[in-house]
Amino acid sequence: MGVSQPRAAPADSLNVGSTASVSPSASGSVTPVAAGSIPPSVEKLRTDPALPIRGLYVNRFAAQSAKKMHHLLGIADSTEINALVVDVKDEFGLNFVSSDPMLQKNAGTQTKVRNLKALADSINAHGVLPIARIVVFKDSVTARMNPEHTIRKADGSPWRDKKGLTWVNPYANAIWEYNFRVAEEAIKAGFGEVQFDYIRFPEPYKSLPPQVFPESNNRGKTEALAEFLKAAKTRMDKLGVRTTADIFGLVTTVGGALEVGQKWEPIVQSVDVVLPMVYPSHYPHGSFGIPSPNAEPYEVIHTAISRGRVRNEAIGLKGQRVRPWLQAFTLGAPHYGPGELEAEKKAVYDSGYDSWVMWNPGTKYDEFLPALEKTLESRAKNPPVPPKITKFE
Repeated sequence: MGVSQPRAAPADSLNVGSTASVSPSASGSVTPVAAGSIPPSVEKLRTDPALPIRGLYVNRFAAQSAKKMHHLLGIADSTEINALVVDVKDEFGLNFVSSDPMLQKNAGTQTKVRNLKALADSINAHGVLPIARIVVFKDSVTARMNPEHTIRKADGSPWRDKKGLTWVNPYANAIWEYNFRVAEEAIKAGFGEVQFDYIRFPEPYKSLPPQVFPESNNRGKTEALAEFLKAAKTRMDKLGVRTTADIFGLVTTVGGALEVGQKWEPIVQSVDVVLPMVYPSHYPHGSFGIPSPNAEPYEVIHTAISRGRVRNEAIGLKGQRVRPWLQAFTLGAPHYGPGELEAEKKAVYDSGYDSWVMWNPGTKYDEFLPALEKTLESRAKNPPVPPKITKFE
């Protein structure tokens, strides 16, 4: 599949007019322990793809709280955790104050980290890899500020999802450029990896009007997503950091592309690492022949991630290219705690991978701490024969 590099976007294509006011967090920023330097241990995490990455998700509000960041870094200091995935831009705009006019105009009005560099310095100083999570195409702020770059209905009016939100157009190169610049500013501040989320189109529910995509130029959804990620990787490679992407867990086992455009092979070939969201609670009853997937975290994740490894090897991709998101929250029965997390971790290792990240939307992990090891050790197995995979459509 050929890759079209993004066409040059004019500087004012994302409403770079008068600057808008921003609202820094009243809670202040995290004081760096040893500002301005990256410890050798973190430098190795940034550059050695074989090293395990085991992380925690940090939402925008936790990142703004010195108390919460101190607690999270304390967890990392005393366990195997060696990375924090921090919301740099979520669905509601930026989580930092920028001097870039383009970023300022699309920042949103939510509270923000006062000093992004101080936050990254503090994380780095603890020997922990700061990873910048950037929500891309589900961006209500940028959609509102740039109606010319949104998904449309057939009559030309804005298309809205079931919650009434507009989405930016994944084909629009101006949107690509904005997100690249967000990533580059995070890297400049000291983040050692960029993780793009919502690399997808909105669900095309039959109850909603058809989606119309200006600037598509007859490209399919899957092609557009792969082009975005390849263009992003080209930019991030120049700055010496990994480019990673979050995808639905179902992508590992569905042969074709999901309706939102995600397909395994084009995405994994476009980034350094892919992060499938293999939350057992998100799989329908009967998936992989399991009556209640949420009650069988090991079986669900082992099947899903093993399938991803088989598909990677089939196209010549070796090594630690898969880092799944693990469920560190309860959604339905049973209640999730340390036992379930231990099962999830074992499933990853038995599938041949060494890295994972825990997702809790509220950034609350204390309940799961008994499942974390005190030191970081490689646990990945080398299974000679992949388990039998049940096709899941």
